[in-house]
Amino acid sequence: MLTFLNSNQYVIDIQPTAHSRINEVDFNQLTFGKIFTDHMFECDYENGVWTNPTIKPYGPLTIYPGTKVLHYGQAVFEGMKAFKDADGSIFLFRPEENFKRINQSSERLAIPHFPKDLFFEAIEKLLHLDQGWVHQGQGHAMYIRPFVFASETGVSAAAATAYKFMVIMSPVTAYYSEKLKVLIAEKYSRAADGGVGYAKAAGNYAAQFYPTNLARAKGFHQVIWTDAQNHEFLEEAGTMNVFFRIQDTLITAPTSDRILDGVTRKSIIDLAHAQGIDVSIRKFSVTELIAAHQSGDVKEIFGSGTAATVSAISGFSYQENFYNIEDQDDSYAHLFKELLQDIQYNRSDDEFGWRHQVL
Repeated sequence: MLTFLNSNQYVIDIQPTAHSRINEVDFNQLTFGKIFTDHMFECDYENGVWTNPTIKPYGPLTIYPGTKVLHYGQAVFEGMKAFKDADGSIFLFRPEENFKRINQSSERLAIPHFPKDLFFEAIEKLLHLDQGWVHQGQGHAMYIRPFVFASETGVSAAAATAYKFMVIMSPVTAYYSEKLKVLIAEKYSRAADGGVGYAKAAGNYAAQFYPTNLARAKGFHQVIWTDAQNHEFLEEAGTMNVFFRIQDTLITAPTSDRILDGVTRKSIIDLAHAQGIDVSIRKFSVTELIAAHQSGDVKEIFGSGTAATVSAISGFSYQENFYNIEDQDDSYAHLFKELLQDIQYNRSDDEFGWRHQVL
């Protein structure tokens, strides 16, 4: 048993596994998010304080049937990645943004904030312990999933008084291996004004599964969500932010209490500005998109997110009509993915200060 004392006097109890599972894993045949590393972090919120921070072997949890998260869905999460460069150094990508966002999400669901120092120490210690699970090479990364849920037992309809914060890690390769066909939502909505769309609340994603399954039954990969009022404005693509290239201008929806403030989205906007590409952050309607397609002005549509990085869209459907998108020799999706990954894998200078070295 090891302990680690961080600057805020939290003692992390580290219990290394006696048997690593790493030799049981084929890192060239990974299903996204199915395999987890040897260790996990957990910390409990009790009597108004975070306590008992522990890193221990990855394994099952024991909870009572009356645990509040099972009844009221009081849970939020984050998604972030670590990358290993050609020299074996490991970097996180913009982790400060993930830390800020998980606390913003927590606040919206009446969950107490988690301490910054402990957040970083937990993740860095996990990466130290499980560094062999972070593979080198294009497409390989460590997907890191911090999450927190109501752990109090009781079914009264009120915010819990006890919570569990955890971090688990999963070695991954590319999320999507092909261009995506998407269906523009005409009935179902991802989020509404005044709701929790901007938070990474677990229930946001559960509510997407049914309409996404309907789209997949029609041969589409994902749904482009529209506003809940009139289904007029284009907002997100599946679990990603979405960009539209109209001629040489990049258009994306402004963030709001409906739209997630994506880390990859912000990075692409900054990269576009650095490349001299015009970016328009505004509402963009289905009507405008179809008119632009008919005039030949739609050059590209692509999604962005931590899991997918940048995913090109090959076409979209609306009111039973399918609109194909031709490949571009000067693809913005390809450009931004390459620029992002060069920074993430430490293959280029990081003029933005986005890399956070762990090892």
